[in-house]
Amino acid sequence: MPAPPSSPSSSITRYEQLADDIEAAVRRGVFGPGERVPSVRRASQQHGVSIKTVLHAYALLESRGVIESRPQSGFFVRARPLARGTGEAGRENGGEAGHEGGGAAHDGRARRPGGASRNAAAAAATPALPPASAPAPVDVSRLVLSTLRTIGAQDAVPLGSPYPDPALYPWRRINQYANAIARRHASWNLIDDLPPGNPELIRQIARRYAENGATIDPDEIVITVGATEAINLSLQAVARPGDTVAVESPTYYAMLHAIERLGMRAIEVSTHPDTGIDLDALERVLARQKVAACMVMPNFQNPLGFRMPDASKARLVEIAQAHDLPVIENDVYQELYYGDTRPSSLKQFDTRGLVLHCASFSKSLSASYRIGWAMPGRYRAQVEKLKFLNTLTTPSVPQVALADYLRHDGYDRHLRRLRRFYRQQARLMKAMVERFFPAGTRTSDPQGGYVLWVELPPRVDSMRLYQAALAQGITIGPGYMFSMRNDFHHYIRLNYSYPWTAQTEAALKTLGELAAKMA
Repeated sequence: MPAPPSSPSSSITRYEQLADDIEAAVRRGVFGPGERVPSVRRASQQHGVSIKTVLHAYALLESRGVIESRPQSGFFVRARPLARGTGEAGRENGGEAGHEGGGAAHDGRARRPGGASRNAAAAAATPALPPASAPAPVDVSRLVLSTLRTIGAQDAVPLGSPYPDPALYPWRRINQYANAIARRHASWNLIDDLPPGNPELIRQIARRYAENGATIDPDEIVITVGATEAINLSLQAVARPGDTVAVESPTYYAMLHAIERLGMRAIEVSTHPDTGIDLDALERVLARQKVAACMVMPNFQNPLGFRMPDASKARLVEIAQAHDLPVIENDVYQELYYGDTRPSSLKQFDTRGLVLHCASFSKSLSASYRIGWAMPGRYRAQVEKLKFLNTLTTPSVPQVALADYLRHDGYDRHLRRLRRFYRQQARLMKAMVERFFPAGTRTSDPQGGYVLWVELPPRVDSMRLYQAALAQGITIGPGYMFSMRNDFHHYIRLNYSYPWTAQTEAALKTLGELAAKMA
């Protein structure tokens, strides 16, 4: 939903001005903590602006941490409004969390993606990062929630979406299975699908791994509500509130959410755009402080898109074994590879049960069904117990429907089409960014998945770009979502899973023009 364009005489948009006015009223005590601010319709009438402008202003205030929405009730002042500049939308102050700089192999510098090729990306470097400080509590969920809400805006170009285009997936066929199951079973015995989950689905998952050369014990698999629950249960099984968890930097924000939810602290470790987490830097962290767990995405990491080399995967598992360190592996993009063969997982190198492997069908088969799984190694019994205590079961009908699809339909045929499409889209998106964006822009070189990480000139602030793009009906993923620091303030993530259209190309051109003005 685009907001009205800014006035020619001012560089601030009308929704930004409205947000500033309401924030000032909150600071002055006009609206006290917990009090309701004017409804969207009333604010529209009061200020003589459109409803869309008010919605954009309220979204901006949410990202600043000034107000919060309550379903069916409206918008309310947060009990403790964040000071300007310390909220999720204003992380320019940086430095909340510990961050380990690059290792000796990188000459003390943290590598960043860049250039039109992998070699150029590997050669790009930013100034040396500060040494790791004390790890800090994580608080990025409010910014992510505010950003994700805007993705559903009517007619918005979803370049900021973390989700794949549902039109590419066989959801109608899976729904047919689900409807047939519902007709066959007027009632469902809940006991049948208590943890670890539906036996046939577990068998199909284990078979899928076996067909790709990985030996998996079906008894280790626990079915979850998507990979998100698998990650949360795994982290809860190996760490306690107040513990420190090592993560990649940048990292997928769902990892940070899990740490935040459980009251833990994160320390970021520099991550190379081609090879993954800096293992030398990780070892330095482990040598000087206690770390309860490490969370990584070795295959087609979101947002960088790299595929960690097998030698690096093996070394990471060796480091984990030397320190008795649990490693939570998010492998949700494992099926979306661009090469000829499915990549290996950390799990395949693990001989001591330290790798807690998490995956799902959400990115490869059906996002709406939210079916995932964990293979937690030595922590399997604890994860199963936590699953029971947290959510009791995973819905039965979706489990059986997916099992039926895997047994009877052409999953591999679907995946081949999907991979081919994403590979073509990745090339096209990179080419269009190089064409339309300002000089100095560099991109990652994804080896799988459907997102592109874009480094903009340093003067471009991704939150300002996000807000300006939203006013034009375009969504992006600002770099602030992928770290607790401001190291990625001039980075954005773009989604290329949707078919290329004239609207998409126009949106990228507009986005490039906005970035050029800021640069």
